[in-house]
Amino acid sequence: MKFIDLGGLQALLAALQQRGYETIGPVRREGAIVYDRIDTVADLPAGWTDRQAPGRYRLERRTDDALFGYAVGPQSWKRYLFPPRQTLFSVQRTDDGGLVFDPQPIDAPKRAFIGVRACELAALGVQDRVFAGGEHVDAAYAARREAVLLVAVNCAVAADTCFCAAMDTGPAVRGGHDLVLTERIDAAGHRFLVEAGSDVGAQLLASLPGTPARAGERAAARAQTERTAAMQTRGIDATAVPALLMGNLEHPRWDAVAERCLSCANCTLACPTCFCSTDQEVTDLAGAAHRERSWDSCFNVEFSHLGHGSVRGSVKSRYRQWLTHKLATWHDQFGQSGCVGCGRCITWCPVGIDITEEVAAIAADDRRTAP
Repeated sequence: MKFIDLGGLQALLAALQQRGYETIGPVRREGAIVYDRIDTVADLPAGWTDRQAPGRYRLERRTDDALFGYAVGPQSWKRYLFPPRQTLFSVQRTDDGGLVFDPQPIDAPKRAFIGVRACELAALGVQDRVFAGGEHVDAAYAARREAVLLVAVNCAVAADTCFCAAMDTGPAVRGGHDLVLTERIDAAGHRFLVEAGSDVGAQLLASLPGTPARAGERAAARAQTERTAAMQTRGIDATAVPALLMGNLEHPRWDAVAERCLSCANCTLACPTCFCSTDQEVTDLAGAAHRERSWDSCFNVEFSHLGHGSVRGSVKSRYRQWLTHKLATWHDQFGQSGCVGCGRCITWCPVGIDITEEVAAIAADDRRTAP
């Protein structure tokens, strides 16, 4: 564990690049903080923070030059591991009328994710369980995941929509990382407390210029993260919500939220754990057919379409499916919640639907009957 300055952070990026990693991190673009390639520390969003609320996201200037002084933006890391669109295989007809099937080569570049938050590490763990934790492993996902190095950041701010503390996924990083940074701006200057979480991370840390962290400085860094947790005002009783929702499937609150919901799928696209997809066949001008997988959503009518029509024809049924799966039946399927409390679904809902508010409303009027 040591402190590094801005020069040390640049040395970390250089060390990763020298080891063949493409460095991906936060950048400010078109009014939001998104993830993209970064080459130097200058590419990071110095001095910017985000103001989030249901259906609202804005960037504002900070009073300092913090590089990670924001919560989370519209994108999640899943787009690098589970791309929005990917070709699975191609089929070409031969001159004699036969068919040649050509599987798409797996593209798994070495990447270092810079600035991964605790809730996002939890989300990666959820997707690991979905795509690589069962009997049927998604080979492309597994290969991409294996090639990733994770540089996490302990949160120093919480957005109004964050509730990771209630989901026990943050704001402090507790595992699943190679390195974790705690950004400190105080009388001693602009520094980063760096801790290793893996052997690879320890090797990188040893190569960086810096100074050993004293006990008092480590305690101050922990206190900063604890203050971030105390900033959060939203919450869900993660242990009680599965039985609550499954016991209130006909609650009138589902009708009330359906009157507001646009069934636009923004929440599922912004969510770092949602994994619904669909396959389709496309052809090119050369006569080859390609099977492509792309993101889909349980909010789309066609997603639940069977031979006789859609199983969930109403917005009410689709919203109820999403929320009960995310917070309740995900436990049955994967042994954990599908929500990590990042708040993206609240911020990026055009009409500001707040899942913590919906759960609270059902809890306040619990209509389960005693057995």
